[in-house]
Order: sequence, then structure tokens, then C-alpha cells
Amino acid sequence: MTQGGAARRAVLGAAVMAAGAGITGLAAGPAAASGQGGGRGGDGGFRNLPYPTVIGHRGASGYRPEHTLGSYQLALDLGADVVEQDLVPTRDGHLVCRHENEIGGTTDIADHPEFAARRTTKSVDGVPVTGWFTEDFTLAELKTLRAKERIPAVRQRNTLYDGQWAVPTFEEVLRWADREGRRRGERVWLHVETKHPSYFRALGLGLEEPLARLLRRYRRDGRDAAVFLQSFEPSSIQRLSRLVSAPRVVLLSAADTRPWDFEQAGDPRTVADLVKPEGLKWIAGFAQGIGPTMDLILPRDAAGRLGPATTLVKDAHARGLLLHPYTARNENSFLPAEYRRGTDPAAYGDALGAFRTYFEQGIDGIFTDNPDTGLLAAEAFRPGRRPVNG
Repeated sequence: MTQGGAARRAVLGAAVMAAGAGITGLAAGPAAASGQGGGRGGDGGFRNLPYPTVIGHRGASGYRPEHTLGSYQLALDLGADVVEQDLVPTRDGHLVCRHENEIGGTTDIADHPEFAARRTTKSVDGVPVTGWFTEDFTLAELKTLRAKERIPAVRQRNTLYDGQWAVPTFEEVLRWADREGRRRGERVWLHVETKHPSYFRALGLGLEEPLARLLRRYRRDGRDAAVFLQSFEPSSIQRLSRLVSAPRVVLLSAADTRPWDFEQAGDPRTVADLVKPEGLKWIAGFAQGIGPTMDLILPRDAAGRLGPATTLVKDAHARGLLLHPYTARNENSFLPAEYRRGTDPAAYGDALGAFRTYFEQGIDGIFTDNPDTGLLAAEAFRPGRRPVNG
């Protein structure tokens, strides 16, 4: 790896102190003074998380249908340092946990004849999507559905758990996290994404205000709160920075793409511009980290093999930003070509080798569908810890 954890933390912390004095939302406000429960101060912030941090992507979605309480629980039981949720709204304004607002692929809604007429086509962030959408249903209606595996062709074993769990609200997740925190004697960290925030705001279903209210209610709004807030739309993170002080992460897709809020505002910048030093300086004005696709750190060539690393890790750390890239998975179909084993796309490849290569870049954490695999690989990179496989 490029730099030991303790040394990397010192460098990153110094950069934050130098560059972050004026960062919006970093100063402790009234909400940061309490020091109680969910991390409003005195409990230590994200820099006290294990390094590198292993984030359960949509829970333990390699083993259970994503964004279910079963998936979240398994991620925590496997040892994930942080558990991720994606938020979309219902018609009556409740925040629920789904990767997308279209739920045909993640619930049994197609088996409900009473909802057949609501199947429709919409333009979501400029892309036509056909199916059923959370914003067309009340929470009570959504609660009649059951979750199912999103990619059964790759994860056939996960279909065993189809129908076991309902679609959870974010408030239910907050209650679950508090219960688990009390039971375990330590805070349960969450990584919460606002999905399609500009799209929903145009419908009168803005995500940031109800999210902030829930964070305040459950004492996760302070700068040391056990939660990261994330979005692919920088304006959503800017809005959240004015509502709460919890740490914030700007997600970054492929280099040649533009965030949807940039598209709407006529901002010509692409992700390629945002990962340059000047773009990272701008992000550091309202966020504490970035969540880039791994390709922005280790690009793949035409054959799917990893090429030379970019300077993104060094450049982001120089601006005091942590990096939580996405997404590491065990299956061949998701791995770089040199880590695939055999020809079955659903079979496991050399995922441990891929994880180790990712961690060698000096990243601060990683999103993964397989937290146990990530944790095993991470042990060798955690200072002062004897690797369990050593």
C-alpha cells in the first residue's frame, strides 16, 4: 500500500485543518453540543473509523436482497464498519430504502394485480424508465409488497430470501441502528444516499428536508454523527450542508458524465473536471469526502484489465478529502479481467486479490456487496492489527 494508516490519517487530518476552516457545516453548532447518543459530539467522528473502512453496499447485498433489514443486519453481523442506505420518497412523503424509485426489479409488485394500472414510463434524470415508481404509492401501499433479489441470474442463491422482508423506511433503519448500537455497546454507522434529488424536488418531494428532520430526531445531525450523507448531485450535498453538520460525500460516476443537477443548471463541468485539483478544491468547500467509481482511481483497458493508477487519491487527500470508492464484488462479472477465474460470470473470482490491489492505492474505505471479503483483505492494511490470514 502507498502509505500506512497512521501516517495517512496524520496527513489527511493536517490537510483538513489547513483547508477546512471555512468548510460549510464543519463548525459545531447547537446540534453538536449535546454529546449524547448518536454522535452529536464527544463520541469521535469518521476519522476514528477503522482504516480502510469497509462499507456494506446496500447491506450485505452479495448474500441477501439489497436494502432489506435482513441485508443490513447481515452486513453488521459480518463486521461491516458502515452500512449503506439509498433513499427515495413515497407519494405521501416518507423516505424508504430502495436503490431506485422504480421497484419492479426489487419487489414483487408485478404479482399485485391491484397495482397493474400504475405501471408506466417516466423520464428519470433524462433516461426513459418503465415500471412502478415509489412516488406513485403511499407508504401503506408499499408495505403490502415484499422485497426480492435484483440480479437473480448472478445471485441465484439470494432468491431463497425473496419475500422475507418488506421495504423498510429510513426511520425504521434508524430505529434498528439505535437498537443494535445499544445491544453492541457501540454506534452503528450508516452511509445514506439521496437518489435523484433534483427529479424528486421537481415533483414537490424534496429529499433533504425530511432527511434532515429524521437525522435531528435520531440525534445523527452533528459533525461527529455516525452517518455519512452522499449524493451524485453536488447541489444535494450543498443543501444538506446548510441543514445538518453530519459528514458529507460527493459521489462521482464515469469521467465523461455530468451530474444531473449540472445538466439542469447548464453547468458544463463533467466528472473529469471535478476530479482535477480545482474541482476537488470546490468539493472540499462543502463536503468531507468523495465516492468515486473505482475506474477513476484504477482505469480499466479495453480488455477489462486494470491500468496505471491516476493521481486522484493523492490529489483528494491533498485537499483533505477522504475517498470511499465503489463497488467491490466477488463475482467474475464485476471483477477486473486479471482477477476472474473460469468462465462462469456468477462464480467467484480472486476477489481478495482485487481488494488488496484497491487498498494498496491508499483509499480510505470501499463499498462492497461482500463485507466479509473486504474485511479479510483489509486486515493486512490496518495498522497494529495482526492479519487474520497472516
